[in-house]
Amino acid sequence: MKTKILLFACLAFLMLKNQAQTVTDIDGNVYNTVTIGTQVWMKENLKVKHYRNGDNVQYAPDSTKWPNLTIGAWCYYNSDSTFQSTYGLLYNWWAVNDSNNIAPQGWHIPSVYEWQTLLTFLGGNGIAGGKMKEAGTIHWLNPNAGATNESGFTALPAGMRYYANGQYMDLGHATMIWSSTTDYLKAAYNCYLGNTFSEATIAYVWVETGLPVRCVKDNTAVLINENDIENRLQIFPNPATSLLTINCPGSENLIVSVFDVFGKLVLQKNLDGGKNEIDISSLMNGLYLIQVSGSDWTVQKKIIKE
Repeated sequence: MKTKILLFACLAFLMLKNQAQTVTDIDGNVYNTVTIGTQVWMKENLKVKHYRNGDNVQYAPDSTKWPNLTIGAWCYYNSDSTFQSTYGLLYNWWAVNDSNNIAPQGWHIPSVYEWQTLLTFLGGNGIAGGKMKEAGTIHWLNPNAGATNESGFTALPAGMRYYANGQYMDLGHATMIWSSTTDYLKAAYNCYLGNTFSEATIAYVWVETGLPVRCVKDNTAVLINENDIENRLQIFPNPATSLLTINCPGSENLIVSVFDVFGKLVLQKNLDGGKNEIDISSLMNGLYLIQVSGSDWTVQKKIIKE
């Protein structure tokens, strides 16, 4: 009897473990996942054709109409459905930004800061791309520089749909994967990987562009709301000129990371408990995201450097 109970428990554990390694969207597409640092990512590009509430995302194969759309839309690369199983679908940014959400429940489109967190964990923008790209030349064209896929992210060269004329390009050469973060005017950020270099670049393109999507799992750590910052941590002054004070009484082993508007990590430092002064005099004037991380929580706040 004990043996049967133990066997049942082991089988149940294995089933739960396998379930934890996949995620299913509203259309029934199943995606493998991978844990990289503190983040859990899909290992495959999104293929969903409905928002989370069941509404259709518009299918838009017509190249003459694609540049003029102002609602969420998707397409197959080259209007060929055989590309879906390998490369997923291409979406304009309105689909990415729609409040009905194309990500599965419990998942979301990564912000530019979440992309940068991934790149930083993989050793920085200069080498992260190689660690993210599928190795070899089955899908990537030669030389697929630096590709090892040691992260397990398995990025594929899904190409894009050009914003100005709806034409398809770069299959085999590159991938630009959407973020949820907008730039000025009508542009949004993405993570860009190419076959001729091993770096990963945070770039921006016009919102009419058709790009693939990867989702990241909602953070299970405690994300401190800005309304609660005064109770746990103080960051001042804001705007700041040369010195930024971070007061974290009673906390230890904290890390502060400063990202610019491109999601690039420009400063990182370990913090002591109590009051810390961070020299930001070398930073250019502008908007920055300050992220302070503890063992089970993260605080994010925007500041202005003057």
